[in-house]
Amino acid sequence: MRQVRTITALGLGVLALAVVAGAQQIPAIEGKAAAEQYLDRENGVSLSDAIAGALEREPTLRAARTEIEVARGMRLQAGLRPNPMMTFERREQSDGEDNQTLVGVEWPLDLFRRGPRVAVSDREAEAVEHSVADRARMLVADVRLKYGEAATALRALAVADNLAASAERDLVLKRARVEEGASPPLERDLLDVELRRLESERLLAQGAVEAALVELKRALGMRSETALRLRDTIDTLVSRVDPSASPTVIIERPDVREAEARVRLAGAREDRARSEGRFDMGLFGSYMRMAAGFPQQGFNRQGTLEPVQGVFHYLAGGATINLPLRDRNQGEIAAARADRAGAQARLEAVQLAAEAEVASAVAQDARARQALVIIEGAVRLSRQNLDVVRQTHELGRGTISEVLAEQRRYLELETIYTTTLRTTYEARALLLRARGELP
Repeated sequence: MRQVRTITALGLGVLALAVVAGAQQIPAIEGKAAAEQYLDRENGVSLSDAIAGALEREPTLRAARTEIEVARGMRLQAGLRPNPMMTFERREQSDGEDNQTLVGVEWPLDLFRRGPRVAVSDREAEAVEHSVADRARMLVADVRLKYGEAATALRALAVADNLAASAERDLVLKRARVEEGASPPLERDLLDVELRRLESERLLAQGAVEAALVELKRALGMRSETALRLRDTIDTLVSRVDPSASPTVIIERPDVREAEARVRLAGAREDRARSEGRFDMGLFGSYMRMAAGFPQQGFNRQGTLEPVQGVFHYLAGGATINLPLRDRNQGEIAAARADRAGAQARLEAVQLAAEAEVASAVAQDARARQALVIIEGAVRLSRQNLDVVRQTHELGRGTISEVLAEQRRYLELETIYTTTLRTTYEARALLLRARGELP
């Protein structure tokens, strides 16, 4: 009987080691593996696929891209010359036969306004393009973070799956031993309580996965009822990042470029305000046909009587000059000058914020990787401790309470390890966002 107990204990110890190792390596999910329905390593959506899909179909980004077309249309309009104006006038004598027909044309020359107007449109289009690029940067960062949240929740669910499956197998074996009289019923009941607790935590973890996937779908521009399975786990996402990559602080972010473009835009608006305060000129010309007469007759050159009337043709031409004597656009020039100073200050603020964001992300990324190395070693050691405590209990030298206490300690470390993985991944994602890097 003692030999049978020893063989059973060794078998349970090996089984416990396999189960705990499965919790550390997420792909090896056995038993009640709820995580399997959310993970597909072959046909699932990878992080790169998610980013590409979001850039293509996310509604707010597609709406933002239309602003570029609007700005280009305004640029086209700004380059057009003013249209000539034509006037037509007809006069009739109320109680006579006299009449006048006048046709006039006025042609604004737009001497000094077109160039500054086009420059303002060019700067506006440039600013809008950088603004849309910055929205794409933020969208990519949001997708990275949402994908990481979903992958983290999936890992927590996988750990809960493995622990619940392990507890269920332990309970089945313990029930058999209680029926044989080899173990007290209290140990069976303690394992039953632990299994119920793990099952409830597994359901909560599954709900967290589903909620994270809904948020990821929103970031990808997908409807919530659309099926989505992940290809990458949080472990693979973290392992892909090269920790030795130099996080060089080079501020080429779209929001910084947009702020620079806004400064140039403010300067172009000031130039336009000055040009509109200068004189301008327009040309005009007219043709008038006038038919006039009197109710008398007179002798013509041949000495014959005929009505006194005639048709007269007049041509006129000239120029109109706008003289900026009082209104030289002083108010708009002052407003544009103030706007330019404000744009310069906003540029400095954006640059400072970008530099601080990069520095903060670099520090967080470095510390997170150091913490990850430490917690990885703690999880490996805790897994070994749990295996030893399990084997000791099966050999009759420990209590089930000690096993459950060590298992909870291991679960706590696994939770910390999962959180550290997520923090490490998010730190690098925030660093990429701060540096303005896109895939």
